[in-house]
Amino acid sequence: MSTHALTTKSAKRLAAVDRFLTFIRVFLVALIVVGLLAFVWQQIDADNPFARWRNPDARGLTGDQFKGLLISGLSQGSMYGLIALGYSMVYGVLGFINFAHGEVFMVGAMTGFIASEKFAANGMWEQNFVLCLLLIVLMAVFFSTFTAVLMERIAYRPLRNSPRLIPLITSIGVSFFIQNFVLGLFGPASKSYPRLPDWLSKQRSILTFEIAGTRLLVLVVAAVSMVGLWYVVERTKTGKAMRAVAEDKEIAALMGIDVNRTIVTTFAVGGAMAGIGGILWGLMFRSVTHMTGFLPGVKAFTAAVVGGIGNIGGAMAGGISLGSAESIAPMVILEPLGVPGVSQLKDAVAFTVLVLVLLFKPSGLFGERLSAEDRA
Repeated sequence: MSTHALTTKSAKRLAAVDRFLTFIRVFLVALIVVGLLAFVWQQIDADNPFARWRNPDARGLTGDQFKGLLISGLSQGSMYGLIALGYSMVYGVLGFINFAHGEVFMVGAMTGFIASEKFAANGMWEQNFVLCLLLIVLMAVFFSTFTAVLMERIAYRPLRNSPRLIPLITSIGVSFFIQNFVLGLFGPASKSYPRLPDWLSKQRSILTFEIAGTRLLVLVVAAVSMVGLWYVVERTKTGKAMRAVAEDKEIAALMGIDVNRTIVTTFAVGGAMAGIGGILWGLMFRSVTHMTGFLPGVKAFTAAVVGGIGNIGGAMAGGISLGSAESIAPMVILEPLGVPGVSQLKDAVAFTVLVLVLLFKPSGLFGERLSAEDRA
């Protein structure tokens, strides 16, 4: 076959792919627009002709219900953001996705369960909850950080100069190993955190929003953690070293920066964020298993891509965006269209958000942060 024929065939194939992607873009945007219009019409008149056709049981959302969905999405998204920080930081420094990071999060949640059970057994959980909470956070951060550092030292450092596909596959193997290790230690049954004090779990009214104490705690701790991480990365010598290594390892080493120590620090900080997220997850949902880190880990990776992989601020923003979409979109877009079982479609919504971002802005909402090698 001639070169001209091959070029023509390749061009036709690319044109077909472009047409298909354009169709997907138009279809998803049209679905969102129609769903939003149907929602607005449903709010104005729950018995409108479209609602009678697609969703005869439509009743609309009250203001309090919408606020509840928003708070739920923000708190869930904050935890995704805390996990996504680890994905972005490791990618920024090493240029690969650590798919075992979700299990680092699970280790933090499981550590919190074990510690809280011990505190509840001797009465401390009820008598001095605040002290117990501080202690389990410190323990969760320690064990999650230790797991992340051990993972880097044993599994990833020997492969640092290998093709990127090899550490990627290794990270999946590490993920399965940690899952099965925890399964062997604690069994497959779900583990429940002790009952939380009434003063923490009760509803509070803030600026007309009714917020459960646990969700408020999640939002506050996530915000403080994000500010603390920003300060470390942007204002400390360690943060400058991390940014230098992320930009160019060889030049950073020539400037006197200990690259190995900086990479370990990056894993440690990401592990600490995952440990905090694990405790918050345990307090909010009060149930953990050896698989607790799998789906949140996948969602957090999605959030990192949505925000812009390698971008720390983008990771948190992506997590909040993803959590909010999961919470609000099923009731605001899918339910007015008459889609059955919308409460079970949160995962589908999350990955649809990923598809939309990749179709319209492949570098993420806030842009990727790539090293000099990756940009080249």
